[in-house]
Parts: sequence; structure tokens; C-alpha cells
Amino acid sequence: MRTLYWLQCGACGGDTMSLLAMETPDMVELFEAQNLRMLWHPSLSGGTVQEHDKIIADLRSGRRPLDILLVEGFVATGPDGTGMFHTYRGEPKSKLVKDLAQQAAVVIAVGTCASFGGIGNSGETEACGLQFTQEKCGGLLGKNFRSRRDRPVINLPGCPVHPAILKDVLCIIGDGEMPVLNENQCPKDWYSMLVHQGCTRNEYHEYRVEEEDFGGRGCMFFHLGCRGPLTYAPCNKVLWNQRNSKTNAGVPCFGCTQPDFPKNHAFFHTPNIVNVPLELPNGVSRAHYLAYKGMAAAAAPERLTKRKNRV
Repeated sequence: MRTLYWLQCGACGGDTMSLLAMETPDMVELFEAQNLRMLWHPSLSGGTVQEHDKIIADLRSGRRPLDILLVEGFVATGPDGTGMFHTYRGEPKSKLVKDLAQQAAVVIAVGTCASFGGIGNSGETEACGLQFTQEKCGGLLGKNFRSRRDRPVINLPGCPVHPAILKDVLCIIGDGEMPVLNENQCPKDWYSMLVHQGCTRNEYHEYRVEEEDFGGRGCMFFHLGCRGPLTYAPCNKVLWNQRNSKTNAGVPCFGCTQPDFPKNHAFFHTPNIVNVPLELPNGVSRAHYLAYKGMAAAAAPERLTKRKNRV
């Protein structure tokens, strides 16, 4: 039986809620099918404090094997690198993370905060992810860290991570394999397509049929801050609750899977110069953008420009 330990650091608990939202199979069925045992989860386990302390001591010493360490939330290393902003039994929790990571066969950063620092990057906590601080490889464990199976940290960004991603990665590991990772150490099967590619508003974007307020069917990239053309995530491939996504529901993509999330400007605003976005869709040069977008808008079909202004 493979063992798991879920460690919660600077987190809102959203990734735990995502864990509980697993469907077909649900969390209990998945663990049974993959012969996985959750040693401890801060929100779901019912043991005593003394029992938890013993689990920690056994894992740290190697007396009990740890197959999979899952970490939720950013790691606080402040103030001044001491890590004392977030403690466990009087010691920096960052030290506990390091100790358990050294014992684990596989280490998984669950969510954007654990992967890249996330919302912790905007404060004075000196926050970082397990092996990244935003786009820079390193983080708490260092760029050369390898688990007991000689693997880097597997990053599963999202605010929160989609439960289907977590489920499938646990299945891959449970079968004795490892997912293929991209340059940000995210599984390519889930983080190699843009949110824009599966968006139901894609055609409006191509013809630059834009919305300046909420409630319409047009593209939200140009004025409303949608980061779908810049964000790699499967949100429009695997729908939330098997029903919907932000952009389908008329809410701009926040880019929550990206290393630089959250951006230092308002979510519902697209920074621009003379209505030209400062950040262009991935793979599009500014010269080409200026050349083709004006023509595309002029060529927009009437069925798009005369749309009824409701979602």
C-alpha cells in the first residue's frame, strides 16, 4: 500500500475542497482502487495531536515510508529568511516541508501557491513555492532537488487545481509511472493548451468583436482582463463540475495557473496603450497583431457583430 501525507502551508483550503470534489471515481474510490493510504490530512483526519506527532516523527526518521507528499499552499520563509511567520511546534514549518520532501518518493505541489508562491508573493511573508518562486526555479527546496525516486517536484497549479488533474496524476503515480513535465514542471497532458483554445468565445476574439462590460457573448481579452490567450490550463477542456468554465459563464480567465499569478493590476482590466494590449496572445508578435487585427475586425461576420448582448 502506498502512503500519502497532505501538508497544508499558507493556504485558503481551496485545493482540499477540490480534492473532495473528485468524481468518477470520488476520493474514497480512487484511494481504494490505487491502493493509497492517506496518513494524515489537516482537515479530514480525525486522530489526536499525539497520533499526528508520532506520524511526523516516524516520517522524518524514515521509520515509516512516505510514498507521496502533497503540499498545499505557499511556504513562508519570512521574516528575514527565518520562516518563523509560520511555525509547527515552535520551529519553522518550512523545515518540516524540507524534512518530509527528503523522505518522500514523490513530491507534489498542489495548487498555484505551492507551485509558484501564488498570493503569498504579494505580501511580506517572503513566500515561495516548493521548487519555484514565480517563474524562477529554486523555491524552498532548490533547483537541484530530487525526491527519493530522483524526480523534481510535480507542480499542479490552479486556484484551485482541477480535481481531474490531481486524480489523474495520482493514478499515473499509483501505476508506477511519472507524468511528462514541461519547463514549469507541470504535466504536459494538462498544461500544454491555452484556455483560449477551447473557449466558446474564440471566434469573437479572432474577429476582434469585443465586450467592454459584462453580459455579452464577445471577447473579454481586449478590455475585461481575460488571460485566456496567455494561460496554459485545461479549464475549457475539462469543465468544472462537468458543466462550465469561467469564460463560458462570462467571467474573464484570471490566469491562475501561471507562475506570475496574481498580476499586480485589477483582474477585470486589460493594460493597454491606445487600445492595444500590452501583453499579446502567446506566439503573436506586435507587428503582426497590429496588421491583422484591424482587418479582422472589418471582416467580422454580421452574425457576430449583431449578436444579442447577453450570455
